Amino acid sequence: MTQLESARAGAITEEMKQVAKQEGLAPETIRERLASGRVIILKNRNRHHGHPLALGAGLTTKINANIGTSGDQMDLDGELEKLRVAIACGADTIMDLSIGGDIDHIRAAVLKESPVPVGTVPIYQAAIDTFDRGEDIGQMPVDELFATIDKQLSEGIDFITVHCGVTRESVSCLRREGRIMDIVSRGGAFTVEWMLYNKRENPLYEGFDRLLEVVKRYDAVLSLGDGLRPGCLADATDRGQIHELLLLGELTQRAWDVGVQVMIEGPGHVPLNQIESNVLLEKRLCHGAPFYVLGPLVTDIAPGYDHITAAIGGAIAARAGADFLCYVTPAEHLKLPSLEDVREGVIATKIAGHAADIAKGIKGAWERDKKLSTYRKELNWEGMFSLALDPEKARAYRASSPPTDAQVCTMCGKFCSVKHMSAAEDIDFWQ
Repeated sequence: MTQLESARAGAITEEMKQVAKQEGLAPETIRERLASGRVIILKNRNRHHGHPLALGAGLTTKINANIGTSGDQMDLDGELEKLRVAIACGADTIMDLSIGGDIDHIRAAVLKESPVPVGTVPIYQAAIDTFDRGEDIGQMPVDELFATIDKQLSEGIDFITVHCGVTRESVSCLRREGRIMDIVSRGGAFTVEWMLYNKRENPLYEGFDRLLEVVKRYDAVLSLGDGLRPGCLADATDRGQIHELLLLGELTQRAWDVGVQVMIEGPGHVPLNQIESNVLLEKRLCHGAPFYVLGPLVTDIAPGYDHITAAIGGAIAARAGADFLCYVTPAEHLKLPSLEDVREGVIATKIAGHAADIAKGIKGAWERDKKLSTYRKELNWEGMFSLALDPEKARAYRASSPPTDAQVCTMCGKFCSVKHMSAAEDIDFWQ
């Protein structure tokens, strides 16, 4: 049985026990939420190393980091180093989005290296293989797309993004309303190009039952992608996006009916005042399925700083109920990220997720901040570093500007309020 089927049958699997321990919850709590579809466990049954990961209702906000080659940069060693940096900084999952070089070899290396769950977007490889034959994306055989999905899952990929909600009707909704940025999802654009060339419906929508059979075989998670996500604030929450979301809600129920776990992907670029309503819509229309958001970015005018615009949106989205944040790096919209971009993207997103976990009352989040404040009061610098989201950077900043008095920092020096008030603690001011 799949994890979902086991949970519905009342059975607690070893994976449920492991994630319950990670979250500090009872295994039965995990089982109940998994049975309802509000929690999922990422762990392909063909993946023989690495630990399972749970995400969803009442759990800590999880972080994904994207890596992968491009046609212009095909350095596998560099991408593996990004993987290691991302995980060291706290990424909970990795997505390999490679579109350049030997994609099979790259994916195998990522799977071997990664101790955390790994996701892919299979249509990328199917499309690249088609291009490499000198053919148009529209000439991609449907059987080849399904074979690519099967191959990647058989190798141990834990979750796949598929753009099943990009249909003739949802695209028509988008086109009738009009957009500035049209379709910015690479997988969504590939799908629409195939549909236009063949004058046919999306093969993953038409063949959804076939897709479910493949995914169930490996007990992987189906990440229903937002191929019509907005690529700028002006396009947010329009008819195309919402029509796709309605379809994803229907597909979620069909997946659950056969025992396949599902999460829903969301925007994108969303103004601050629309983020909460976007999360509430997904939770209502998709029956509480975990929500995986890219950012969302809250302004379009900060290229070079989009890890910040995304962290602002991510904190609000997670506070409203989003479960899984995809990092955005400073290089977003500009280039393939560097190692330092990856580091900054993960840390910024971790900050957003943790801030939301405090507000949601997630076990352990508040306590960590309180403990760091205790260390700060004690001027216990190593204690502070031990709880910091980026201890390396915090320690380096302090070392770069050594104070005369080792107890304090160079901001206030001998006028440090914390040190002065600690010295005055035993004085009774009212005598």
